[in-house]
Amino acid sequence: MKAALRTLVALSALAALTACGERLQTAGGSKHGTPSYAGPQSPFTAPGWKVDDKTSWEQHLRSRQQYGQNEYTRTH
Repeated sequence: MKAALRTLVALSALAALTACGERLQTAGGSKHGTPSYAGPQSPFTAPGWKVDDKTSWEQHLRSRQQYGQNEYTRTH
């Protein structure tokens, strides 16, 4: 009886520890070898942004962070 109880406790502890593991989050990331500013090569891009222009890409990220996604700026 004690051996079965120990086995049950060990298996439940193992199952609990397995559930705490973290999965990899790299399944849907960008392809290797292409920089982020290369863009999707589609017509659905932000107006004024030029594909493969790193400076333009960084400027759009800065302005988006400052004006578009900054909740304090949007509400005041």
